[in-house]
Amino acid sequence: MKNIKNWQKNLIAAAILVVVCAGIYMNWMYNNTESVGDLTDTLDAEKVMSQDGILLDTENLDADGNTTVDYFAAVRLSRQQARDSAVELLQEAMAYGEEAENQQSSAQLEQIVQTALTEAQIESLVIAKGYTDCVAYMSDEGISVAVASPEGGIQQADVSIISDIVLTQTDIALSDIRVVEVV
Repeated sequence: MKNIKNWQKNLIAAAILVVVCAGIYMNWMYNNTESVGDLTDTLDAEKVMSQDGILLDTENLDADGNTTVDYFAAVRLSRQQARDSAVELLQEAMAYGEEAENQQSSAQLEQIVQTALTEAQIESLVIAKGYTDCVAYMSDEGISVAVASPEGGIQQADVSIISDIVLTQTDIALSDIRVVEVV
């Protein structure tokens, strides 16, 4: 009976992860008008972190001044690939592990799903507040939220709005929230 409940929990966690992955993939496909290059091409030495945010190189700008390689799509894709790899390793560990290891792997899998859902909620809420695009990345050290630069640049009020969204969706301390402007 206990084994069936564990199996059901694992199945539910896997189903949620599949739905989240499919949603992220569909969002990426919907927003991706051109193929996204390798993340090392997107995050190369030409990008400089400044006081104002991340400055993208101007070689990849189209006629409208937009980057031809979408930064946000590239970061989301990289994040999803890293998660997929972690999930695959956890599923292998669960398939060949003992019950104690399976419980630990299941807990880690549930944590990955919860993190993905929280990041997606934060991104949706930030976009709903009128920002063009954003990507959130949670880690043990805190959360980073990269936001497309609004007209006139990011202001203290913008940082407050984004920080408030993060505080309402997580239990992360204000000092562990980083808001990065992507110019």
